[in-house]
Amino acid sequence: MSASQAMRPAPLKGTDTLDIQRIHISLSVGSNVNKYPAKQHARKVASKLGVGRGLIFLVGKPTVFLDDSDQAVPFRQRRYFYYLSGANEPDCYLTYDIAKDHLTLYVPDFDLRQTVWMGPTISIGEALDRYDIDNARYAGSLDTDISAWLRLRNDDSQIIILHPDHRPPVKHEDIFETEMLVPAMNAARGVKDSYEIEMIRKANIVSGLAHTAILEKIGQMTNESDIAGLFLETCMTHGAPEQAYGIIAASGENGATLHYMKNNEDFGNRLSVCLDAGAEYECYASDVTRTFPLSSTGEWPTTEARDIYSAVERMQEECIRMIKPGVRFRDVHIHASVVAVEELLKLGVFKGGNSVDEIMASGAVSIFFPHGLGHHVGLEVHDVSEQSVMAATDNMSPRTRARGFLMQPASMMSAALLEPNMIVTVEPGIYFNRLALKNAQTLPIGRYIDFDVVERYIPIGGVRIEDDILVTADGYENLTTAPKGAAALDIIRKSSLKN
Repeated sequence: MSASQAMRPAPLKGTDTLDIQRIHISLSVGSNVNKYPAKQHARKVASKLGVGRGLIFLVGKPTVFLDDSDQAVPFRQRRYFYYLSGANEPDCYLTYDIAKDHLTLYVPDFDLRQTVWMGPTISIGEALDRYDIDNARYAGSLDTDISAWLRLRNDDSQIIILHPDHRPPVKHEDIFETEMLVPAMNAARGVKDSYEIEMIRKANIVSGLAHTAILEKIGQMTNESDIAGLFLETCMTHGAPEQAYGIIAASGENGATLHYMKNNEDFGNRLSVCLDAGAEYECYASDVTRTFPLSSTGEWPTTEARDIYSAVERMQEECIRMIKPGVRFRDVHIHASVVAVEELLKLGVFKGGNSVDEIMASGAVSIFFPHGLGHHVGLEVHDVSEQSVMAATDNMSPRTRARGFLMQPASMMSAALLEPNMIVTVEPGIYFNRLALKNAQTLPIGRYIDFDVVERYIPIGGVRIEDDILVTADGYENLTTAPKGAAALDIIRKSSLKN
């Protein structure tokens, strides 16, 4: 079976009697399209590989059907593939001949049955017009083209692939290189170009509109699902039908669960909502979190809720001001932790008589601030890079580090330096998770915590504030436009007066 056949969609039911023939359907696509810089990315990856010859071979996301069903899984392009192609189409392949600097995209062979049911797939002419590539071919030509490259290759040339199971059907096992490409692509993707920055900026603009819509309507909402629904609707209305990740609309104590995604509980008498939601724009992510009161007056309903928000606000503001080239992100994280300890000491959550240094050394702050300060943002919401700013999973693809962001904070210490055109989140938080606090009572760190005082803060759940920060040549730019702090409260207040 050829590579193209192996991942070709199954025939659609009810079309077997159609007369199938290969015909060319062309859709007009203007030549002035602002193309995704795939060729620039391919050269960047080749530079990171450090080899002068070889054939990079990537497999795009195939059409996949649900188990025991004829319904397709919603398509999401493989991000490494997209980075070298810009093609957001299923069932594609690409090759990049490093020595010849030649990028070829292979698109699905025409299938009339598929066209009748789903519309035409992209043609060779459209692919050449739409994408920044040197050549476009139908996938049926892939095996022949690979064989031709093998006949003409130099003895030391290899086919460079991401994963052992992403290989074309070639008999020579020693021809494949499976270790170099992931770290090279991670290094290339960690620093963004102007096109990528613009896409992430647009994703943040849409997210900002959606977060604003929530603030304007929150006084009329009664359930977490109201928030999630309006957020999705607003993003879709503004050209971003996909979310960068599952919406987290956590009211009350649900906010103490970092990745709460049920989004189905009534507000009742709960104090606040932690809304972590970000649109995806042209495959690029935004990652935005806002916490605000469930109060039509735009005021924090309790002193405790207001004080915790103010503490997290200080954490974020001071950390954002630290962002610039040459800074170790772990140092910014440590500063956020120090501020959290200072604020919780003032509030009596940490017992008086203990110094900030003592509490920091004990690790007790991780009960209230259990995650890293941030991560890269790009084609993935937790994007890859040469050396991750927080998680100790360097040079791994998301496929092999799926749980990397669930590691203990003590293991999240990387010496990575911030560089211009990196985009990182700054997302401090303070949480009052009942289970974590109950466990802390049995640990040595429990002696630093006043659990009677903590009881007053349990209803808050959690407060998190998150923005996407572009590292510039001499500082930073905040790409996130969603209102926060006093501006967010003002929107809630003014909207309540209108309704």
